[in-house]
Amino acid sequence: MRRTIIAGNWKMHKTVSEAVFLIDELKPAAAARPDVDVVVCPPYTALDAARRAVEGSAILLGAQDVFWKASGAYTSQIAPAMLTDLGVRLAIVGHSETRGRFGVPEPDFDADVLRHFGETDATVNRKIRAAIVAGLTPICCVGETLAERQAGATDSVVASQVEGALKEIPAAQVAGLVFAYEPVWAIGTGEVCEAAEANRVCGVIRSTVGAMYGPDVAEAVRVQYGGSVKPDNAADLLGREHIDGALVGGAALKAADFAAIIAASPTG
Repeated sequence: MRRTIIAGNWKMHKTVSEAVFLIDELKPAAAARPDVDVVVCPPYTALDAARRAVEGSAILLGAQDVFWKASGAYTSQIAPAMLTDLGVRLAIVGHSETRGRFGVPEPDFDADVLRHFGETDATVNRKIRAAIVAGLTPICCVGETLAERQAGATDSVVASQVEGALKEIPAAQVAGLVFAYEPVWAIGTGEVCEAAEANRVCGVIRSTVGAMYGPDVAEAVRVQYGGSVKPDNAADLLGREHIDGALVGGAALKAADFAAIIAASPTG
């Protein structure tokens, strides 16, 4: 039985004091569900304070990204060991926003600006490799845009992203990974993929892993759904065969909403 994982991606929200306050509010919800991995992913600026805030609680600390080099002249990048030194246990990798794929188009993000968000399958692969070596659990995000879905390319896009992310990674390491299916068109838009379809695409992720590594590894990999997860749709999503948790955006910023999503997780 795969263990449910509910992770909150705070994105570019929360000051240090706000982060600590939110974590304190979430502690009872996490303590009430010892069968669920509850993760918070604050911005880098709040990680140290968050480390102290989660100490002794059931909440795990995650980061929103990680670089693949151990050190060097890489201005603004964060090495894996810098995260583990802060008690970080997981790291989001390949989020659609770092890939420059936004659910709600930014009016001032033209082609030149979007080059700032240059994540590719190759860099995702490097980050996963480095994270694993450092002892971090990657949460690898995959998902299609609205145009790709309308073109009937959902499965091929998702499978290609999974294959690129896992290139030349040994099966023993893949089994411990977490994937997050995040249809780009449902991120921050209020739109949510129907639970049956979300489950189907999460199954595509699992079958892609299976084709690469065999059924045992495929059954071990955990797959989250992310994309406008809210208290009122969480139970339906989380009760599906191939959905092992949620990567939560906006609702993770409100203690009551995030707690309700944790509580909606099926019991093991």
